[in-house]
Amino acid sequence: MADMDGFDLSAYLERIGWQGGRRPGLGTLRGIHLAHALSLPFENLDPLSGRAPSLAPGDLTAKMVHGRRGGYCYEHNTLLWLALEALGFPVGGLAGRVVLGAPTPWSRPRTHMMLRVEVPGEAEPYLADVGFGASGSLLTPIPLTTGTESEGAGRRHRLIARPSEGPLEGPLELLELQVYDRQEQGWVGQYAFTLEPFAAPDYEVFNWHVGTNPRSPFTRRPYLQRTTAERHLALDGDRLTETGAGGTVTERRITDETEARRVVEEEFGIVVPEGLRLLA
Repeated sequence: MADMDGFDLSAYLERIGWQGGRRPGLGTLRGIHLAHALSLPFENLDPLSGRAPSLAPGDLTAKMVHGRRGGYCYEHNTLLWLALEALGFPVGGLAGRVVLGAPTPWSRPRTHMMLRVEVPGEAEPYLADVGFGASGSLLTPIPLTTGTESEGAGRRHRLIARPSEGPLEGPLELLELQVYDRQEQGWVGQYAFTLEPFAAPDYEVFNWHVGTNPRSPFTRRPYLQRTTAERHLALDGDRLTETGAGGTVTERRITDETEARRVVEEEFGIVVPEGLRLLA
């Protein structure tokens, strides 16, 4: 990602509260990934307003670093890509099919963005992803290898190889990221992908499609997520769900627009754009 015009690394690190070192290494990658995941919320208020968000470095910095806003996967992972490259990490883009809630790994298009990060001193690259809006998302990066489990910030993940069923993905191995669900006592798929590289122009197309297509879930209802050390908070339409650190889940409906705006601004830390109605 060559274009860094308008990106401010120091302001980004201050925004996520990172006070550790800037030398490219596994500790730095893990620390910045976790700090980002716990500081910047997931939200789709731009697509809900009828426009795809800008992925330009200056616009992302203005919105997510200097403004009280979050973003969805393209914004989060583009911002992390910019930061990691500025710190000296070799970074590449990946794209996955979301399998969470889908009948097969091929039921949905490859529209989720993730990152492949090379770490000095480490034999294997790492999967980094701060933009998957779900309670089972990665809080820390994991090695891009199958057959091992990784635990980070209280969550367990693993990568498995998927069998070649359905449409062929080509000669590359199909991988699936899974999270361990403590309530269900089992592994749950998040998304499936290969190591085929993707570049910034690919994400511009994905972003436009997901951010403007009237059939996209992100253009039809508010979808917000916020993770802290104590809880995970999700607003899906009018349904507010809180998952505690121990896995306890509470849920309630929000029926009043004033209450919805208060929750978004106070609980998620997001300024609602003027004129946007959250509840249909």
